[in-house]
Amino acid sequence: MTTPGKTRVAIVFGGRSPEHGISCVSAGSVLGALDPDEFEVVPVGITRAGQWVLTNGTAEELAIHARQLPEITAASGVDLVLRADPTGNGLLVLEPGEGPRALTDVDVVFPVLHGAYGEDGTIQGMLEMAGIPYVGANVFASAAAMDKEFTKKLCAAEGIPVGPYVVLRSGMTLTEEDKERLGLPVFVKPSRAGSSFGISKVDDWAKLDEAVAVARQIDPKVLVEGAIVGREIECGVLEGEAAGSPEASVLAEVRVVADHDFYDFEAKYIDSEQSCEYDIPAGLPDQVTRQVQEYAVRAFTALDCAGLARVDFFVTPDLRVYLNEINTMPGFTPSSMFPRMWAASGLEYPKLVNRLIRTALRRGTGLH
Repeated sequence: MTTPGKTRVAIVFGGRSPEHGISCVSAGSVLGALDPDEFEVVPVGITRAGQWVLTNGTAEELAIHARQLPEITAASGVDLVLRADPTGNGLLVLEPGEGPRALTDVDVVFPVLHGAYGEDGTIQGMLEMAGIPYVGANVFASAAAMDKEFTKKLCAAEGIPVGPYVVLRSGMTLTEEDKERLGLPVFVKPSRAGSSFGISKVDDWAKLDEAVAVARQIDPKVLVEGAIVGREIECGVLEGEAAGSPEASVLAEVRVVADHDFYDFEAKYIDSEQSCEYDIPAGLPDQVTRQVQEYAVRAFTALDCAGLARVDFFVTPDLRVYLNEINTMPGFTPSSMFPRMWAASGLEYPKLVNRLIRTALRRGTGLH
């Protein structure tokens, strides 16, 4: 039964993408931030195989322990399905030996899912069909931001600078003309993935095919990007309250200082305190800070984002700004930059989560 006066929130986490473990850690942080006097939580885990389970998910169970990421398995809880039908109860529990049992309707879903089948418009489409409000971008924005090719194309059309790149669809490889234009080093990455999975830095063309093969283990469409020498700068964006314009956070700078060629998965999540240094706010001239924030808001609008996004940039030594990528459901782990940037902007973690949920409830589903 729903507790009167409380907002019932389904936190959905795990999932089928390689970012399963990070999704669990992010969800644990969100769970720990929700005020139990205001919210009633339904923790919904998705296994790597795609099975939905109603879990006992707690912040402690969903934390990293001894460098091991948490994982949702079929044994983590009771089977659950989401009914994609706005006329009935959305979540149905499947007890062994019994018929489906409807949970009380949830008011809003917080899909703390990273990568494919969570951040790419798929679950957003299901929630739209079910008529359940959800935190974050809609179907189109989720899909467009997840695909680095179309992120770059849409943002470039809005006048936001992007670096040189080549798209390799299945069976394609770089031409000599491509190699001359891109130069070395290059970064080879899956077009539709996150958390730095499948990314390789290539400083010798003889290693290109191997790097492309690694990326294609995740996505048959691969991006090869010319390296931009510069500082890695991030900016958080929130949907404006009421009918206001999107808001940009203070900026953060990430510097990799340990034995990592770039800001890879290990540096981001496992060894972040030892491998990276962070400046929040980033030490940039005021006019460059304003330029990055303006580009971040323009990118958010260009892709028709909603709720939240983290927009990543490079700033070169001569202070030129280039878009790197957009994340419509950025990490919410204790080391994640999105909540840290907003905390530095005056919006602490619990208030940030509260605002995202309230924004989703106000927006509802359907076209806007």
